[in-house]
Amino acid sequence: MTEWTWEYKGYDHADARLRESLCTLGNGYFATRGALAECSADEVHYPGTYAAGVYNRLTSQVAGRQVENEDMVNLPNWLPLRFRLPGEPWLTPDTAAVSDHVVTLHLASGLLERRTRYGLGAGRALLVRQLRFVHMADPHLAGLRTEFTAEGFSGTLETEAAIDGGVTNAGVPRYRDLDGRHLTHVLTGTAAADTVWLRCRTRTSDVRIAFAARLTSPAPVTIGDERSRAVQTTRLELAAGRTVTVDKIVALHTSRDPAISDPLHAAVDRVGRAGDFDALLAPHLTAWEQLWRRAELDVDDEAERVLRLHLFHVLQTLSPHTADLDVGVPARGLHGEAYRGHVFWDELFVLPYLNLHFPEVSRALLHHRHRRLERARTAASDAGRRGAMYPWQSGSDGREETQQLHLNPRSGRWLPDHSHLQHHVGSAIAYNVWQYCEASGDEEFLHTKGAEMLLQISRFWADSAVFDDRLGRYRIKGVVGPDEYHDAYPDAAEPGLDDNAYTNVTATWVLARTLDVLRGLPEPRRRELAERTGLDGGELEQWEDVSRLLHVPFHDGVISQFEGYAELAELDWRGYRRRYGDIRRLDRILEAEGDTVNRYQASKQADVLMLGYLFSPAELQGVFHRLGLSFDERIWRRTVDHYLHRTSHGSTLSGLVHGWVLARARRADAWKFCQEALQADIADIQGGTTGEGIHLGAMAGTLDLVQRGLTGLETRGGALWLDPVPLPELSSYGFTLRYHGHWGVRLRLERGLLEITVPASGRSPIDVHLPDRRTVRVEPGETGRLTLPD
Repeated sequence: MTEWTWEYKGYDHADARLRESLCTLGNGYFATRGALAECSADEVHYPGTYAAGVYNRLTSQVAGRQVENEDMVNLPNWLPLRFRLPGEPWLTPDTAAVSDHVVTLHLASGLLERRTRYGLGAGRALLVRQLRFVHMADPHLAGLRTEFTAEGFSGTLETEAAIDGGVTNAGVPRYRDLDGRHLTHVLTGTAAADTVWLRCRTRTSDVRIAFAARLTSPAPVTIGDERSRAVQTTRLELAAGRTVTVDKIVALHTSRDPAISDPLHAAVDRVGRAGDFDALLAPHLTAWEQLWRRAELDVDDEAERVLRLHLFHVLQTLSPHTADLDVGVPARGLHGEAYRGHVFWDELFVLPYLNLHFPEVSRALLHHRHRRLERARTAASDAGRRGAMYPWQSGSDGREETQQLHLNPRSGRWLPDHSHLQHHVGSAIAYNVWQYCEASGDEEFLHTKGAEMLLQISRFWADSAVFDDRLGRYRIKGVVGPDEYHDAYPDAAEPGLDDNAYTNVTATWVLARTLDVLRGLPEPRRRELAERTGLDGGELEQWEDVSRLLHVPFHDGVISQFEGYAELAELDWRGYRRRYGDIRRLDRILEAEGDTVNRYQASKQADVLMLGYLFSPAELQGVFHRLGLSFDERIWRRTVDHYLHRTSHGSTLSGLVHGWVLARARRADAWKFCQEALQADIADIQGGTTGEGIHLGAMAGTLDLVQRGLTGLETRGGALWLDPVPLPELSSYGFTLRYHGHWGVRLRLERGLLEITVPASGRSPIDVHLPDRRTVRVEPGETGRLTLPD
């Protein structure tokens, strides 16, 4: 392997799902898992294809209840291309002898290459080499080139290429009790002698889907007649040592696409006008070259390979093509069916990276949230609240998609799911609005859609806060924090916790920031907004009051995760590790024992410590100061130590947050958690979850760890603020970013020296501030160099 390739040698069916996820190819519009083209979906392989934003809703009978779920739909499989000797079974690595097998993901070019040598007996072998792309320049196209070389024999090889419409959503074992048949009205046909098509639609959302495939072969192509599969067959004549090539070009359109009249006509037309494999390859390579230039990353450490793989998958899920779509950030990318393709809060970890490279994509993702503002207001109203209550999980239209029940695979029991009480997702959206506008300088968005979202989210928090005369403070009750393990008090009849510290502190920040934004609006716009929303001075006074008097609980000089946390029992961590080894999913272990994690001071992932991820030490201190609470480095250090020893890291985001927080605190054990974040998917540390889809938030977060975490980079007040804390293991690195209209600004930190280069343009200079009060102004076309304080 090189720093630009990801390679798997040998065939291992046990790792097939993991490899298929990590070898997924996509372009922001759709993606296809890295399954072998000759293998169908089974217990080993899962060749899923997913288009961003294509969902369908079905009702299933589960544990005696009717349960409704909306899923990202597994689309017809365009990959199939199988082969065999006449009269013999189809060749696959699971059914035939394989003497050599190498799969190589080429990151620079967005190509997936595989080489397999099938042993045919009597000294004969068939070498199969394939190249695959999902086109980055034309988001509706994909291509598969297959090269067959006979070794030690000559003869006929039968091939069958297909588009398979008989697929279901079956990629996640624990969902298999649910209805996964999302496609209906599957029809196939012929458009030309070398072109077939397949069309279908989703059962309830009625999204029309069309594929067209063109097969190029040295032998005549015969069209098959099957109801749910568009089939093309050939009989290739192989000569020993000679290579024969078959190319398959595919086009995909759905009824969600703009500027088309009909998906089938669009797909057939597009594939008919597309060039051959080589002609399509050139613009695809150019598009990838441009992406890598805009997202340049240079790290003098072995971590660079993993970071580049993470960046590759972020760009495949959220590319510039995403800017034209109405889609959110799927937590597991377009790489599998885990979490049903839902949108959670993961954009909190993704947008800070995109803001400084692809701000047009960030803006589109925030537009997606704004389009669902009315739905969030309806949800708040239905709950008896004002403002906007965004859902914890969402899909197509912004309603709450969190499942009512979830399966504990360890006990086999279906249990109530209360994670919809994670209302802090609204604060995450507000944070993303502010961060995007600070990084991009997009005042137009801030003054319009951004201000509207901030206002309605603040209105929800202010209306959720109830004044407690005994405390003399406001309280927010009945929520669940980022930890997720704790969803109720022990033996409580109702779910929810009171005064989750993360929820209340971020609500304070949102209220304060919204007041600042409203005060800074041009007067005509402020008046328009007030008239449209019924905002008056009395409400603003209430926001000011709540933002200064929200209750944040403490115990023993430590920020409490929620009110009553200190009364919970301590867990025998050593004993549980000795008995179970991996206790990341401690909640499932305890439930299977007839116990509940609600009884213990044990967290799934960072909760209170998320505050150190979102806010710089100075900003966090400012929020506590606004609340009239004492907060300093000693309190924070004690808080970090407390939760560090009481977290099972049942989420891939947890290692990332802990590594970030410890790095900022200059702690020696920071790198251990950074490494865990880097290894989360490639080593599948969650035990089989990566095969169901990558963890997009953790991947983007590791990139942002280098970009903002280690540099202390903040975008505020129209300037860049830097407070570097290089880890000994990662002390030299560089990257480019896009800031306030400047393209390709390059930062390099190495051995105590900061270098910033601003490309020539007609824009204003960039001010860079350091913690020792030094400021340097870098003009376009110049390079600034600063010696960093120890």
